[in-house]
This record gives sequence, C-alpha cells and structure tokens, in this order.
Amino acid sequence: MLDRKGLHRRAALFASVRRFFRTRGFLEVDTPIRQPVIIPESNIHPLAAEGQYLQTSPELCMKRILAAGCDNIFQICPCFRKEERGRRHLEEFTMLEWYRRDADYLQLMRDCEELLVEIAGSTVPGFPDTEKLPEGGTFPGLELTVPWERLTVQEAFSRYSPLPLDRCIAEDCFDEMLVEHVEPNLGRPVPTFLHDYPVEMATLAKCRADDPTRVERFELYVNGMELANGFSELTDADEQRRRFIHEIGIIEGSGRLPAGIPERFLADLARIEAAAGIALGMDRLFMLLTGEKDISRAVSFAPGDF
Repeated sequence: MLDRKGLHRRAALFASVRRFFRTRGFLEVDTPIRQPVIIPESNIHPLAAEGQYLQTSPELCMKRILAAGCDNIFQICPCFRKEERGRRHLEEFTMLEWYRRDADYLQLMRDCEELLVEIAGSTVPGFPDTEKLPEGGTFPGLELTVPWERLTVQEAFSRYSPLPLDRCIAEDCFDEMLVEHVEPNLGRPVPTFLHDYPVEMATLAKCRADDPTRVERFELYVNGMELANGFSELTDADEQRRRFIHEIGIIEGSGRLPAGIPERFLADLARIEAAAGIALGMDRLFMLLTGEKDISRAVSFAPGDF
C-alpha cells in the first residue's frame, strides 16, 4: 500500500498525464469495465464477471467512439487480465490509452517522446508537498533526449536472440526469446521503440504497404521494461474477422472457451478510414518515476494488502 507521499505523487502523475492530453485537444472518455464480448486474443486470458468479462483493455469501445465521429480521445482506466502476476504484472492494473484519427504509428511514437519529456519536468499545483515529477526533473537512470532509438524486430532478434526471428515464429518461441534475450537490452539508457512486428504477432495492427509480412506496430521499452504497445489500426473489417477467427481457433485449441466475435465492433470498423492507438501502463510509468522494481509497490493497494 502506498504511503501518503506515494499517493500524492501518483495523483500528481495522473493529473500531469491528463493535462498533457487536454492541452492537445484530446477528449477524455470513459467506457464500460464489464462487457458481454471482448476482443479475442489468444495470449490474453480474461476474467469472467457474472456471465460477462472484465475488460482486458478499453480498445474495443474506444474504437467504436472513433467510429461515432470523435477524432482524438484518451482514457485512464482499470483493466484486468487473469493469471498475470509478477514484478511487472498484476491481474488488475491501470491503463492509459489514446487514439488518433487520420494518424499512424509514427505519430504515436512522437506522442510518447513528448509525453515522457513533459512529465519529467512537470509540476502539478494543488497537491501537498508539490515537487517535480520525479525528483531532479528526470526519470532515474534514463536519458530522454529525442529522438529515441528505433529498432525493428528483425534487427533486434539478429542482434540479441540466439535464434533467428523466422525460426522463433516457426517454433512458437517468439515470446520466450523476446522476454529472455531481447527485452533486457532495450531502452538503456535511452528509450527504444521496437517496431515492425511480424504479422503473426499483431491481431489488430495494419500491415505495412511495402511488406505484408510485417505490421505497423511498436512497443516502447524503458530500462528493459515494456511500457507501451501501439499500432496503426487495421480498419479492414473482413481481414479483422479472419484474424479473430484465427485467434479463436488457437483459444479453442488450448482448451479455453472463447468470448466470441465482437460483431458491433466489426460493423463500426468500416467507419474508420485511418487511425492509430496505443496502450501505456500507468503503474509501470509510476515505477519508472519512483525507481521501484516491483509493481506491487507502485499501486495504491496491492493484492497482499487485503
């Protein structure tokens, strides 16, 4: 459980993030936490809630808000993923997501650079013991001078993985090699954008026009830790349906019951010509600000506090 100072600093971080987006014309939205259907993703296990599901991400509903005519939107909300517990994972965590209409993943990379730089030097009036976020005006052990490092997944696996990328995909050990051999080398001392993922690793991302085997997706790494996942949105409803069916097949093959296909989402997708969206872990961002190594010490209440 956070102490008084920790609670004030966390509140100041949230206020600073909200100020960043509001001054750039983003609309703050809120969406249902409990939903009858969620996006089928084989690598994510949802938590059931009285015949429905606790959201693993607000992505589905936020894209439908884009389809309703909004341009740039953001949200800070709780998300839930079953069986996620470790130094950097909790089953309940806080997510920041934002979406831009008529944008791509390159714009989201620029957003990330501007967001962290602004947070590092910001002060938030109105809180007791107001201080810079964080102390000294920077993230401990991190250099924020832009532009940050950009590294394709192919380049990263060639540099750090004991197995080549294509073999990792064929042998279904991509995540294992990424976590054990690639991630620890990323984002030190400058943040790294790991980008252009294989199409097999991105259910909702748009393929590159010059290479259909790669998608316009990136993950932001800081001090060896993934902080954000963003991409140019796939807006072809037929292709999205094919990818969902593929994911459902994997889910069923593992003995789990899929949540089904979000039909209203697919129907709304046709009204979004081009967009980009990103999810950033607020608890992990607070870890970076405070120098904490365990996410349970970066949230107001951790599971062991009850």
